[in-house]
Amino acid sequence: MAEPLIAPRTYVQVFAGLIVLTGLTVLLAYIDLGLLHAPVGLTIAAAKGVLILLFFMHWLHSYPMIRVIALSGLVWLSILIGMSLSDFLTRHLPLGTTEQALEQPAGR
Repeated sequence: MAEPLIAPRTYVQVFAGLIVLTGLTVLLAYIDLGLLHAPVGLTIAAAKGVLILLFFMHWLHSYPMIRVIALSGLVWLSILIGMSLSDFLTRHLPLGTTEQALEQPAGR
């Protein structure tokens, strides 16, 4: 099966879009959005990642099995991160426990 040809103009447009999104990321660093700062930044980063995956890594016209394999890796990564976060967020340590343990020598 022959790969479809993508016009160079498309690559230039995607590159321009990535530059605009990078500019938005830099602009976001100077704007105080409060609690929305992280979600907006992650949304911009996800948009850049999708553009790179679709066009520069050629996922747009790849075989379905390649997409399944690549997405299964992302699912596995999300499972690992989710399990690590569930472990971390369910620990009920008193505040300052880590700092106190570091300050006292072992055996005392």
